[in-house]
Amino acid sequence: MVPRMQVAALQYDVAWMDRAANWRTIDRLLGSANLPRGAFVLTPELADTGFTMDDPPASGPEPVTSAAARARRHGVWLQVGHAEPVAAGKRNAATIVAPDGSTRATYRKVHLFSLGREDRHYVPGDGLTLVDVAADDGTWRIAPAICYDLRFPELFRLAALAGAEVFTVGACWPAPRAAHRRALAIARAIENQAYVVACNRIGRDPNSDHAGDSFVVAPSGEVIAEAGDAENVLVASLDRGEFLRWRDKFPALRDLRRSLLGNVRID
Repeated sequence: MVPRMQVAALQYDVAWMDRAANWRTIDRLLGSANLPRGAFVLTPELADTGFTMDDPPASGPEPVTSAAARARRHGVWLQVGHAEPVAAGKRNAATIVAPDGSTRATYRKVHLFSLGREDRHYVPGDGLTLVDVAADDGTWRIAPAICYDLRFPELFRLAALAGAEVFTVGACWPAPRAAHRRALAIARAIENQAYVVACNRIGRDPNSDHAGDSFVVAPSGEVIAEAGDAENVLVASLDRGEFLRWRDKFPALRDLRRSLLGNVRID
């Protein structure tokens, strides 16, 4: 079998403001998934609290420390969505930890959802994050994003120009706009000739219903795996050979006019 990188999206009902319960769910899903060492796993947005405007509870497991322990235990990369305390308040963040438990990067959500007043309670990020993940078929360059970011193609384009090959998008996307999320994720894959791994929660919080529908999109725009609307660990294989062939066969990125785009800080 040709070696490929394995990705997994943990789709579950996020217990409202209950860090301990959510980490128990993550433990259970990771334990049942039987993922290969070196797989890349992502969680929904604000995976240990739900999409709340309140400060996270002081009690319960600390998210980055908890993610590091699970990454070491299972030998996987883990992208966890969480609130990050900062001097001015808090940020909506996604931290990526390596299989050895080391923190490799933290992306802070650039586009805050003003309709839900997220911008009144969180501090926006101001840069992109790229992480190199070694796999059996080579090194993949991964760019994390969070939920509402999907509606802003310039962020993904700038990441692609910086070398992004896989976008990992954790979300708490409400069911009434599920069709938007799918269309946007497919568009981000097609226009940037990159994989998109989209992880969403299920269940209901005090504000919205969530339909799940985690999925993986190939650079061609084909949805190659999807989770439905129940609790699931969605697993897919990313084919580096096919990825490179597609970019070579249809070299749209070479025709970009870079002068028409802006700049952003890249970590």
